[in-house]
Amino acid sequence: MSGPAKTSPMTKHAGSVMKKNKPVNSLKPDSGKVLVAGADSAYEIRPGQSIELLKELHILTRDGKMNQDSRRKLKQVYHLYQFIEPLMQAAQHHTEQQQADITLVDHGAGKSYLGFILYDLYFKSRTGNSHIYGIETRDELVSRSQELATRLGFSGMSFLNLSVAQSINTDALPEKINIVTALHACNTATDDAIEFALKKKADYIVLVPCCQAEVAATLKKNKSAAIRSNPMSELWRHPLHTREFGSQLTNVLRCLQLEAHGYHVSVTELVGWEHSMKNELIIATNKNLPRQQARQRLTQVLESTGLESLQGRFFC
Repeated sequence: MSGPAKTSPMTKHAGSVMKKNKPVNSLKPDSGKVLVAGADSAYEIRPGQSIELLKELHILTRDGKMNQDSRRKLKQVYHLYQFIEPLMQAAQHHTEQQQADITLVDHGAGKSYLGFILYDLYFKSRTGNSHIYGIETRDELVSRSQELATRLGFSGMSFLNLSVAQSINTDALPEKINIVTALHACNTATDDAIEFALKKKADYIVLVPCCQAEVAATLKKNKSAAIRSNPMSELWRHPLHTREFGSQLTNVLRCLQLEAHGYHVSVTELVGWEHSMKNELIIATNKNLPRQQARQRLTQVLESTGLESLQGRFFC
């Protein structure tokens, strides 16, 4: 890390943000990355990242500093970017022979931290009409995100005030979607995002599931019958175990559902999300794989846990 630098004006892009005689950002000579002063340590900003965007997202303060909470948010989004960037590259390679552009839909977008950083680091440099759509039910967040995209000149970003379920049939989205993301989409919104992706035949699906009480509630409802006939019901006999097992089983069923539609599924943990227990990352790639075994196993799991009534939720 270089030593103190002379005073220079604030600029929009990473690489030269300084304030008076105190270095706020400094370049690492071997990487081109920028170090931003945080609450307890410096944190690297990726090359080409717009400093102005990070300020608009309140990840950086107006004088270019970063507090602990903002540092954690940026760390999370960058970690996700490492998983999503290869998918965007693969989609680009795939679509060069079939269509000119990449389309990504982010469900439960919230303040669209992920969407804006994906656009800034990847989509912004692409020619053509590649596009990111943010789907969000809170009108004020939709308006704020659209205003920010317009102000920054991010013409390839749109935000729609729709539920995930409503987005499945809207004419505001293109028929072909390359990548679908759903990060902490609450309750059954993750399942709606899966349904959306399956109906759009998305090439890639990226999920960080959030709370989903439907399976646990059904386990509880059918617990008495299960205890009489299934010794494995001891896994969810106690209320605490019902909740925990229900959460685990929900994601198992989601993975089987994706496999039953021909997707290759990988499951990993998002490192660095220590503030949240919801750190499971599911990535599905549409490879048109054999489906019969996954369909049979999905049906068997539903039947053995007394969840036959949820067959429609985890349709195959």
